[in-house]
Amino acid sequence: MDLVVGRVVKTHGVRGELVVDVRTDAPDERFAVGAVLRGRAPRGGGETDYTVTAARPHAGRLLLSLSGVADRGAAEALRGTLFLIDADDVDSGDDPDEFYDHELIGLPVSTVDGEQVGELADVLHLPGGEVLSVRTSGGAEVLIPFVRAIVPTVTRERIVVDPPEGLLDGGQ
Repeated sequence: MDLVVGRVVKTHGVRGELVVDVRTDAPDERFAVGAVLRGRAPRGGGETDYTVTAARPHAGRLLLSLSGVADRGAAEALRGTLFLIDADDVDSGDDPDEFYDHELIGLPVSTVDGEQVGELADVLHLPGGEVLSVRTSGGAEVLIPFVRAIVPTVTRERIVVDPPEGLLDGGQ
């Protein structure tokens, strides 16, 4: 199982720097100079290994330089590339409030009153925060903000939501 640790958002400057949206709790380790990143090209493209030559924070993201990516054109070709690691290489830790997306996908979702909402189809990582995509028994998609006020209970067996009035009406 692959875990995404970053995604190339755009280029920066003319020397091949990449703006990367970081999706890991350990960016200093994952994007350290000399680290080898496995990059998967967007839209079904293949995978390529890249070596980090420089990394620095910039406006809440990371500016990354990679070996072999020396100009804007080469950097632009990497737009949308996902940087991946193998889930088996990561210590899941002992924190009961930390989960990987793949551990949650497929779990049943119910309300605090016990009403079945559906099954978790995906965890969307959007600029405004994480959102749960829940597939109802009728096949509709319901999007639920992944915040403690609305999702009070998450275990590796189930997800319980306390939706405000009207949130689930679109999935009925």
